[in-house]
Parts: sequence; structure tokens; C-alpha cells
Amino acid sequence: MAESTTQQTASRAEALAAIVAACGDELPLPPSGEESVFAEPWQAQVFATTVALHERGLFTWPQWAQALGNRVAQTNDATGADYYLRWSEALVDVLAETGTLEREQLADLEKAWHDAAARTPHGQPISL
Repeated sequence: MAESTTQQTASRAEALAAIVAACGDELPLPPSGEESVFAEPWQAQVFATTVALHERGLFTWPQWAQALGNRVAQTNDATGADYYLRWSEALVDVLAETGTLEREQLADLEKAWHDAAARTPHGQPISL
């Protein structure tokens, strides 16, 4: 049976809290409270992918915190508008660092995704 929306929200909040704790509570966070954490579906997907890969033991939260911290430190955007872009870049970094995937494989996957997106009608799911 699928988790209820309340349980899913609580799970995301717990995972985000664990990541924040691993980051030393110093990284800028996306909006909280009444505001939506995810402005776009891809942001929720990259968040969920990160949590799932961590749960499978592909990297530790300290490894993740280091990768995300490095990417956030490289940005000049004080508004945090590019937070999940930095998040996705950090995911690539940590997967490459742990040897899960090579950067070439990730680049090939990214190109395949962009190609699939280009041939997919607007509003339709993208299939690789």
C-alpha cells in the first residue's frame, strides 16, 4: 500500500532534517512552512532520488553534505533560487566520487534525457 501524503511529507521532512544536520545546519534551505519546498516536479524527483540512493548505501550523509556544501559555496545566488540545481550537481559529484557512475556515463545519460525531452510533446512524461 502506498504511503499517505502525510507520511510522505513527514518522510521528506525527516530526510531533509538529516541532511541539514549532516551539513552542520549552515546551508541555505528551501522554503518551509506554508510554502512549497519544491517549485517544480524535477526538484522533488532529484530529492527523492538522493534519499533513495543514500538508503541503498551508495553514499553517506557526510559525503552528501560535503558535496552539497561545495556546490552551494560555488553559487553567487543569495536567494537560493538555484538550490535544487546545486543539489542535482552535488548528486552527480557524489555518485562520481563514490565510483557509482563515471562522469562520462552521467553525461551520456544527461544527453539521452535532453534528447528524449526534445522529442516529447509538452506536458507528456519523458521516456528514455
